[in-house]
Amino acid sequence: MGETTGRHVVVVGAGIAGLAAALHLNRAEAGLRITVLEAAPRIGGKLHSSSVAGVEVDAGAESMLARRPEGVEMARLAGLGDDLAAPGTTRAAVLSRGSLRPLPRQQVMGVPADVVALARSGILSPAGLARVPLDQFLPPTLVTGDVSVAAYVRARMGGEVVERLVEPLLGGVYAGRAESLSLDATMPRVAAAARTERSLLQAARSMVAEAPADAGPVFTTLRSGMGALPAAVAKESGAQIRTGVTVRDLLRTPDGWRLVTGPTRDEETIDADAVILAVPARPASRLLRREVPGAAAELAAIEYAGMAIVTLAYPLTAFPEPPAGSGYLVPPVEGRPVKATTFSSVKWPHLAEAGPDMLIVRCSLGRLGEEAVLQRDDAELTALAVNEMAEVTGVRGLPVDTRVTRWGGALPQYEVGHLDRVARVRAAIAGQPGLAVCGAAYEGVGVPACVATARTAARLVLDHLRAAQAAPGA
Repeated sequence: MGETTGRHVVVVGAGIAGLAAALHLNRAEAGLRITVLEAAPRIGGKLHSSSVAGVEVDAGAESMLARRPEGVEMARLAGLGDDLAAPGTTRAAVLSRGSLRPLPRQQVMGVPADVVALARSGILSPAGLARVPLDQFLPPTLVTGDVSVAAYVRARMGGEVVERLVEPLLGGVYAGRAESLSLDATMPRVAAAARTERSLLQAARSMVAEAPADAGPVFTTLRSGMGALPAAVAKESGAQIRTGVTVRDLLRTPDGWRLVTGPTRDEETIDADAVILAVPARPASRLLRREVPGAAAELAAIEYAGMAIVTLAYPLTAFPEPPAGSGYLVPPVEGRPVKATTFSSVKWPHLAEAGPDMLIVRCSLGRLGEEAVLQRDDAELTALAVNEMAEVTGVRGLPVDTRVTRWGGALPQYEVGHLDRVARVRAAIAGQPGLAVCGAAYEGVGVPACVATARTAARLVLDHLRAAQAAPGA
């Protein structure tokens, strides 16, 4: 430590990736001066919570993968280790063919590993179910490069598995479409099996069997809400954090980088020895267009999908019987505006403790290509969610409180060829010492994946600063 004392690193973007990058920089080099610039009036990006019927409920991401360590480690570094909480239930359903049907536990992102359990679920029609085991007798599907999820899974198991299992699960993560999403980027284990295994069913069975029996919950959250994580990470980072500051341009200088912020008639320049861009692909593209045009062009081609989350608080007594599972997914083929529903008070016991007479429900609306749904006003979106609850659960009356949260252009689409695109971006940026990128646009949209890219970006910047400090004449 101390090799880079006095050097200045600017992080653009105060979502969880940017804040994690600042924290990693601070932990590695205590003498660094770190500034985080955020265009929005608050930090945290898609991690945000607010009160609904007196209960603090996440308005964005409500959980993170527990079996990938980066997110849990970040929470602990930020002093929130004792706040981590496991779900009360992981039983979920799929609204398929007009009814709620149990999601089979033995599946890999919707790819079934147990035909008997799949048959019991009733998710597929008899014809769709009969098509699945034919995978074991079909000739191999030659996969030598990246393909869409739908193309490969349909070839092996038929269209209904794609439409009624894979689509709703992928939609819950990316708000995208299996027809265009990359197999390599969104289902890497399945992609690896596609290159070596003849049977997808057998490969899925092997993947399920490999999971340790005592691996613990797949997901975790914070009792205070995932929205509490950004502030805790920001505090631990020791960085100067400025909100309401839009970076308009990024320029190379003889000593590092210059950032131009503010309106053209009252602009401010900030000099830095190194810069980390922790913003979505399109704003990153605009900032790189002058100095790294190749990376800028690649990033500009990444499409984003928007969504909305309608949170409803019902009296517990309004339900004929309390929901038993964590929620349900809705395949696009069902033609419903709601794509997923989470019974938050059932899934997360701490929410039930905070509002024992309430049942909090979160309904997600919007997928890629469904922009018309999101153009409706808040009252209309709320009505769609309320009607969904009445039809599916039989809940009586209106919720006592509601909240509509819109996430326009929030989820990057990992289309076919995405990993090659990311490799080209990183190669182009590698030619610019003291510059790095991180965030959801690259190697995963969840909190742990964003934190992992932040740690990599911090390491690259520190390597550059240390090398520059050690150079003759430095």
